[in-house]
Amino acid sequence: MIECPRLTVAGIGGDTGKTVVSVGLSRVWCKKGYQVVPFKKGPDYIDMSWLSLGADHSCYNLDLFFMTKEQILFSFCLNTHQADVAIIEGNRGLYDGMDAEGSVSTAELAKLLRSPVILIADCTKVTRTVAALVLGCQRLDPDVQIKGVILNKVANLRHENIIRGSIEQFCHIPVVGAIPRLTNISFPGRHLGLVPPQEHPRAQEAIGNAAEIVDRYLDLGALWQIANEAYLLK
Repeated sequence: MIECPRLTVAGIGGDTGKTVVSVGLSRVWCKKGYQVVPFKKGPDYIDMSWLSLGADHSCYNLDLFFMTKEQILFSFCLNTHQADVAIIEGNRGLYDGMDAEGSVSTAELAKLLRSPVILIADCTKVTRTVAALVLGCQRLDPDVQIKGVILNKVANLRHENIIRGSIEQFCHIPVVGAIPRLTNISFPGRHLGLVPPQEHPRAQEAIGNAAEIVDRYLDLGALWQIANEAYLLK
């Protein structure tokens, strides 16, 4: 049985800010004295390197394409045995996969791990439509535990309030953070994705920026409570 508190950080699509939030949250909780164990959905090794550096702990891959469900559960159980919290970064959009059923998606991984999902939404040039997208994610598979939403690239307070109010009214879940448009929110990238931290001369500074963003704009108390309400795995 796994009793480790856990969160799956997912996005409505790709490039929504999952890595910045996951790495920043790992660093913030690590600096508070918690043992944070990060995981990355998929065979990605670059995001994995950033997560490991942020958490000051090894990061592990979990993937339904390359691993059986039994292997995933064994790895998660083994590597979180002494952890205070696990942070699982998804990939692409929540339900994206290699087939129409999304059989290897972040959603299926979260269901397997019975992990609460925090959904990140890019709010560029949209307001109430974000609530429609979140509601669609909720209704597509009610077994996926979407427990909170983080708004990213918010223009101003009015913009945030419209989206926050719409989500809370129609989706009945909390907005646990609202990140404005910032110039330092993204890690340096290139055509194949992020630059590995080993190649980035200011990697610790980038992680520090991510942690500052998380600490300033996210409701850390609400996220900790959601992580600790994860269902027990048997």
